[in-house]
Amino acid sequence: MDEADIRILRVMQEDATLSVAAVADHVHLSHNACWRRIKRLEEVGVISRRVTLLDPAALGLDMTIFVTIRASEHSEEWLQGFATVVRSIPEVVEFYRMTGEIDYLLKLRVQNITAYDAVYKQLIKAVRLTDVSAAFAMEELKHTTALPLLGALTAKS
Repeated sequence: MDEADIRILRVMQEDATLSVAAVADHVHLSHNACWRRIKRLEEVGVISRRVTLLDPAALGLDMTIFVTIRASEHSEEWLQGFATVVRSIPEVVEFYRMTGEIDYLLKLRVQNITAYDAVYKQLIKAVRLTDVSAAFAMEELKHTTALPLLGALTAKS
């Protein structure tokens, strides 16, 4: 990756609906050169997909909840079952295995407490857990899908 690739990625992270011609104009490249670079970035997996970002509030998903989970066991079989259940719950928008006191962290987007309670009941019905705790976000102060690209040149070198 070089500076031109970084410029392309910055533009596309802000608006992936731009045509190749518009991206090329923004980054000061010919349309063909820009198209080739975008295709290469897709082929090597830097651009993994292009999606539409939805406004959760416009869809009535006003609550963001962070759920911390301590597992009752740590076998591969248990993890596979747990991961399958969590991945099947649409309200879970992010899912991480953690180090430290907490084994798993889930980020949920739901309409209300009742919707959260339904997710909670799905979890405890599906697998044995030691502890499930929830923290309700009061205010979103920053949210971005754009990745920091400052270190991308040195990381790929």
